[in-house]
Amino acid sequence: MKKDLHPSSYRFVVFKDMSNEYSFLTKSCVETKETIKWEDGNEYPLYKLEISHTSHPFYTGKMKLVDTAGRIDKFKNRYAKK
Repeated sequence: MKKDLHPSSYRFVVFKDMSNEYSFLTKSCVETKETIKWEDGNEYPLYKLEISHTSHPFYTGKMKLVDTAGRIDKFKNRYAKK
């Protein structure tokens, strides 16, 4: 096996779904600038998600419109009948 193939900066990170405020703690090497105090009293890096398994229509069975960047409005404006 090759040496130094995987990153060595794994640490606990909180991932937060911004559409429904669901958070979970897992190990990751993602770079973050924000931190959050977790349920166990420790402070962990925070990574914000637009969608997760708790808000994705495939997992929830509900069609829910998640448009945080205004992509749908841009599309409608671009292709609107004139």
